[in-house]
Amino acid sequence: MTSTAVAAPHAATRPKASSAVLRAELRLFRREPGAVFWIMAFPTLLLVILGSIPSFRETNASLGGNRLVDAYVPVTVLLSLIMAGLQAMPPLVTGYRERGILRRMSATPVRPSAVLGAQMGIFGTATLVSALLSLTVGRLVFDVTLPRQAFGYGLALLLAILCGLSLGAVVSALAPTTKAATAIGSAVFFPMMFSAGVWLPVQAMPDMLARIVELAPLGAAAQALGDAADGDWPSLGHLGVLLAWTVLLSAGAARWFRWE
Repeated sequence: MTSTAVAAPHAATRPKASSAVLRAELRLFRREPGAVFWIMAFPTLLLVILGSIPSFRETNASLGGNRLVDAYVPVTVLLSLIMAGLQAMPPLVTGYRERGILRRMSATPVRPSAVLGAQMGIFGTATLVSALLSLTVGRLVFDVTLPRQAFGYGLALLLAILCGLSLGAVVSALAPTTKAATAIGSAVFFPMMFSAGVWLPVQAMPDMLARIVELAPLGAAAQALGDAADGDWPSLGHLGVLLAWTVLLSAGAARWFRWE
């Protein structure tokens, strides 16, 4: 009876406690200028730098008559996601575990899952803000057409965010220390950047390479966003790849994640 009486107040106060965790984590995020810059500002800055190159504003036959700057708007959207999922989130969550913060929370109304949920919510929102910045700057500065298939673009972006943060959760689960989380995140970072088209847009890749890249989560995301930007509904194959990766990565994170 005592355990029931203790558990009931805890259960009743958990929503308020989770809200308090979210507010605290948001304040900490705002005090990290590095994270704010790399996630929310750097992708748009990269778009401005690339768009300032004259050749990026010329039509390109390999891109179906589009310009390179048009193709790089979805790329900068995904770059923000890569920064959040692989460079920012894993070291932070792993650091909480390494310092025993998650273990201590288990004795309070705050569940450790509230911390992970708060991080995913904050980084997901930051990625959305960065995406809006890239789309706005692309439109106002370089006359990039806004996505013609807005609903399909939003769906592809949502799946991409869930997939990227799930990948970050897997890295957080597998890394025993903060240094290991940083190392693993960096090792995965560059292949994800390549598959997202940071160095070469997926649409401009040779056919065989493009088919391989499209099986990667961010390669499929780049193609889905590009299709929606051109006015087409994203390919069910690309959306299916994103959904499959999200399910697999989420299941892996849930299986391997350790709170202590």
